[in-house]
Amino acid sequence: MDYRAIFEVSAAGMTLEKRRLEVATLNLANMHSSSSSNADAYKPTRLVASPIAMDFSRLLLADSGAAMPMQPLTRVVQTDVSPRMVRDPGHPHADAQGFVRYPGVDQATEMISAMSALRAYEANVAAAGFARSMATRALDIGGAR
Repeated sequence: MDYRAIFEVSAAGMTLEKRRLEVATLNLANMHSSSSSNADAYKPTRLVASPIAMDFSRLLLADSGAAMPMQPLTRVVQTDVSPRMVRDPGHPHADAQGFVRYPGVDQATEMISAMSALRAYEANVAAAGFARSMATRALDIGGAR
């Protein structure tokens, strides 16, 4: 049995979830950054992941036993969320009406995204651990003859 594919899939899942966690924490870190105009305001981002396509060449690689790259296809995109306007006339970034622009980051959504990414990362670590245990057990059984 080839355990390499299991480890590669788990590693790809861990990479994806690490990127999701990075995006969520970046949004949370910039949540309170103010700006004087829309042009230089921080815009919250999202990670967009695409499935790994199994085209003919990948199927040939799989059949040949060669290692297939399993990295997920991801890109970070800016959202079109409008900024949060807070009235603070004394703030250096306040506009003529006394409003300051803050990124439209929803803290609850970002925390849920971070926790979800963490749990999925842990599940991928557990899957890799199970595969390692199975491989070790198979070696123990094979060596006991």
